[in-house]
Amino acid sequence: MWELSARKIRALERSYDRAKGTPVFTVEGQWTSRGWTEWTQGFQYGSALLQFDATGDEEFLQIGRKNTRERMAPHVTHVGVHDHGFNNISTYGALVRLMNEGRIPESTWERSYYEIALKASGAVQARRWTKVDGGGGYIYSFNGPHSLFIDTIRSLRSLAVSHSLGHALMEENDKSVSLLSRLVQHAMATAQFAVYYGEGRDFYDVPGRVAHESIFNVNDGSYRCPGTQQGYSPFSTWTRGLAWAILGFAEELEFLGSRDERELEADGGKQVLTALERALHVTAEFYIANTGLDGVPYWDTGAPGLAKLGPWRDRPADPFNDHEPVDSSAAAIACQGLVRYGSWLGASGNPEANRYLGSGMMVLSRLLEEPYLGTESTHDGLLLHSVYHRPNGWDHVPRGRSVPCGESSMWGDYHLREAAVCVERLMAGRDPLMFWKRSDKG
Repeated sequence: MWELSARKIRALERSYDRAKGTPVFTVEGQWTSRGWTEWTQGFQYGSALLQFDATGDEEFLQIGRKNTRERMAPHVTHVGVHDHGFNNISTYGALVRLMNEGRIPESTWERSYYEIALKASGAVQARRWTKVDGGGGYIYSFNGPHSLFIDTIRSLRSLAVSHSLGHALMEENDKSVSLLSRLVQHAMATAQFAVYYGEGRDFYDVPGRVAHESIFNVNDGSYRCPGTQQGYSPFSTWTRGLAWAILGFAEELEFLGSRDERELEADGGKQVLTALERALHVTAEFYIANTGLDGVPYWDTGAPGLAKLGPWRDRPADPFNDHEPVDSSAAAIACQGLVRYGSWLGASGNPEANRYLGSGMMVLSRLLEEPYLGTESTHDGLLLHSVYHRPNGWDHVPRGRSVPCGESSMWGDYHLREAAVCVERLMAGRDPLMFWKRSDKG
């Protein structure tokens, strides 16, 4: 996989026409842009840094470092998106982590440059804030102050890193706002409103189902209803959103579990960890129950064409079927979350640890073979059969086919690489990818 990955990164760096915009996904195997929101450039350059992390090849360190310095600054101050954790932790954050781990030489000025970017990014992200009736709040999506996206649970790591660097958000009259409190409040709002627990909240309240979007009345902060942008319906589960939840909750549990308990007292203390682990547990179980036997999901659990596939949960997913596309990018995101969850449980001796570790490893192993691994030299992508926006019809349908297949996405390729690095570190007895830690040992 890393040999293929090296060729794909080199080809993108050498031949992609930047005038076309940021590469987002492939069409007929060639990277293309799609204007909607700028959320994928960090994955592009972060992939090069992951390649260096895995192989030690400094060519890729230079690609990632040079492009971070020259092209990522607008993402640090982008006030219009909820994607800071995607763009900036994958680049500036990765470079700080590599320096923390002694993988690249310590440089006072270089570190300061990366850290000021990370501090600013976390504060800018936290400023997109809507208060919720009863206390708390959430970072609102690019749709506006009424909208909480499930995706943002993974982007919270921008606040985690900024807080760990000693930063705070400064508002009117010099009011200092804790980034840790905003992180906790957003995570709790996501667990409360975006995740279902089988408690009769509505007719479709199945434990572990997630809503892509949660809608609020911004006049009084009251919750109104579920919604979606990229899923089939508000009452089905868009599986990439489900994957974001699994990975995001797992990573935030790692982070919050590493903090002194006194830090969390103002925001709920141990009850926060309990609530987030509950959300992680039900979403992980829902994922395992609602994918093919190989752990690769179709793009939405309520997609109408699934009825024509028969017992699709009882056999491996088929990316070449005629009714509904799979989404391999959701699998790449979810498998890392499952592995992290297993590691979290294993640290306390929980016997369920191997269930989630094994599930995550199985999904990753499936993605590292054909037909998912992009072995053809004529195809720009690394991970095939990724889907972006099925309702908008943005995904390429090959001639002779009725549904999208065979294409790659920047986030899918990145998360396949990140999952591989995560697993390799565990196999070597090292810590997971924890961006907020000073080193592997502390």
